Amino acid sequence: MSVDPSPRFTGDTPQRSTKSRPLRGSGTSAVEVRRSTRRSRTVSAYREGDRTIVLIPARMSEAEERRWVTVMLDKLAAQESKRILGDSELAERAERLSAQYFDGRARPTSVRWVTNQNTRWGSCTPAEGSIRLSHRLQGMPEYVVDYVLVHELAHLLVPGHGPRFWRLLEAYPRTERARGYLEGVVAADRLPHLPAARGE
Repeated sequence: MSVDPSPRFTGDTPQRSTKSRPLRGSGTSAVEVRRSTRRSRTVSAYREGDRTIVLIPARMSEAEERRWVTVMLDKLAAQESKRILGDSELAERAERLSAQYFDGRARPTSVRWVTNQNTRWGSCTPAEGSIRLSHRLQGMPEYVVDYVLVHELAHLLVPGHGPRFWRLLEAYPRTERARGYLEGVVAADRLPHLPAARGE
């Protein structure tokens, strides 16, 4: 998986050999990060036997490396699971999340996927009790979809984004991780899609 059109790069020459660590909840056992001086902006990942290979530019900081490894692992997991909830399943999920985090106080009248939200992950109309999630979330890790649902459910209780709203979101334990994932997706979309160099 890559953030540019090339699904996999095989011509990279690693500048620094690699780092391996256990994967969380995955069937593979280690992550190998390969840094390349030939790679300037793109990040990609693929499975190789029992390892996941993540290819990054040599200039990336350690913090950026950690963030991109997490983003790419999540993207691969989402791609492999390909579990897409229908509207009725989405509504049931919202009901369970409301019960779990808001004592059932957030009661949407409708929860559905929409294809006309390309700048927002979700939206809520409190007066109508309706929640809409962008189709771009389909196939993303479940905890990310759950975060957006919890976010929109919270708007049924608190319309704005003030301190009361963010205190409600603290109930969901993966808020920061989900926000980081979505920020990574947005950042990846902003990277220029350069043609692959010869040999890649």
